[in-house]
Amino acid sequence: MTENPQRKPALLLLEDEAELAAVTCVTLDDEFEIETAANVAEARLLLASRQFDVLVCDHLLPGRAQGLDFLVEALTLQPKARRILLTGYMNPELISRSVSVAQLSACLIKPISPESLRRTLHEILALDV
Repeated sequence: MTENPQRKPALLLLEDEAELAAVTCVTLDDEFEIETAANVAEARLLLASRQFDVLVCDHLLPGRAQGLDFLVEALTLQPKARRILLTGYMNPELISRSVSVAQLSACLIKPISPESLRRTLHEILALDV
């Protein structure tokens, strides 16, 4: 079996639900280099430390700063990174505003299976399935 010489895409997962973050990491770890953060402050530190190909972020987080705020901030710091917002609320106004304000590649409604997230990542990064 030959090793794939290409590097794994770097993914920052901002998710405060530890169990969901762990399951997502286990599912995607073979294809992505994953860094996780449980809050916006942790995510900011990671964002400052390296370049990411994709940012996956829950909208409702502990504290005042929310996922959409972080993704808007990330747009100026890492404009080439793709951005995905996860939300548990089917709010068409939020989704519409989020897509344009943060230039989202996707807005996914929770609960989302790790496999669905994997398919979305493959689509937005144009990875072979």
